[in-house]
Amino acid sequence: MEHDLSPAALAELRRPRPYPAVSVLTPTHRREPDNAQDSVRLRNVVAEAKKQLEEDPAVTRERRVEVARELDRALAEVDLTHAEEGLAIFAAPGEHQVWTLARSVPERVVLSDTFLTRNLVAAQASERPFWVLSVASDRVTLWSGGVDRVVEDHTGGFPLDRPAEDFDPERQERIGDAPSTFRDEGTRRFLRDADAAMAKVLRAHPRRLYITGPEPALSLFDDAGSLTADAVLIPHGGLAHGTAEAVWQAVRPVLEEEARGSVDALARELDAARGRKDFAAGVDELWESAHTGRVRLLAVEENFRVTMRDDGEHLMPADDGDLDAREDIVDEIVEQCLETGADVRFVPDGALEDVDGIAGVLRY
Repeated sequence: MEHDLSPAALAELRRPRPYPAVSVLTPTHRREPDNAQDSVRLRNVVAEAKKQLEEDPAVTRERRVEVARELDRALAEVDLTHAEEGLAIFAAPGEHQVWTLARSVPERVVLSDTFLTRNLVAAQASERPFWVLSVASDRVTLWSGGVDRVVEDHTGGFPLDRPAEDFDPERQERIGDAPSTFRDEGTRRFLRDADAAMAKVLRAHPRRLYITGPEPALSLFDDAGSLTADAVLIPHGGLAHGTAEAVWQAVRPVLEEEARGSVDALARELDAARGRKDFAAGVDELWESAHTGRVRLLAVEENFRVTMRDDGEHLMPADDGDLDAREDIVDEIVEQCLETGADVRFVPDGALEDVDGIAGVLRY
């Protein structure tokens, strides 16, 4: 199952496919007892996708059998023990993909000539993924971080382990003591290589970077490479050999402090926009502004969702399951804003209570 939506992966998902390109979305759950029905719900929505293939007169029998086979292969790859808040299955002739999402999605099946990506884009934006690089003299470990956890990541060949070197008794005799690990030229070369490897990861998968390690390791890493200029340093040893939970506990206070500062700064920015008359709020107004490329900054509460119906001029409230109801209208707005270069920020629930969960600053 895939999780990290890189620009290259998104471009690949968005390219046109031979009809039908099938998108299957379903909410999932990380914990008991909410996850008890996830497997049944998933099988049912895949069965619905096959039913729509069967009933679509534009789909030939050969194509229907081929895409149904890809759906079965995708279903066999799903591991709900590692589920998040949503799941997306994409299937087309000769291919399939399975994506986990950190943001809930509406249950739906879409047959088109492209895959439905807006929920993936919104989930990626809301998760605010980051990297943690844990540095020691003999090992450098990479962690991928999200909303409430980090997991070890092997992108770029990490973890990196320093090759064992023979002890030099003559050097100890000359200086009268064992050499300091962090004054050793071998350590410097090792950390320089780690810096170069991480730079490649950031070019392919740009994210905010946090670097952990004991003070001497951080100092040497700073001297040996170039990454620390744009990274957040967290003095904390032992994490290169540690657990994901230990790394999460070390970075969480820094993330929480940054989040508080970000929410305060955002509130000031929205207040200033009100004074300049370039402020927008509410789903209907922002939906229109997003599609005309007017939104410069979009603020959305993390779990804000609303079902709307487009009457041709405005969005009107609707119930789930209503004809033409759009359950993922917030994700549509998020994706459209990102497409036009807007800065999208997710904030804790309640932070935008006075504007019904969503607000923005307009370009003009």
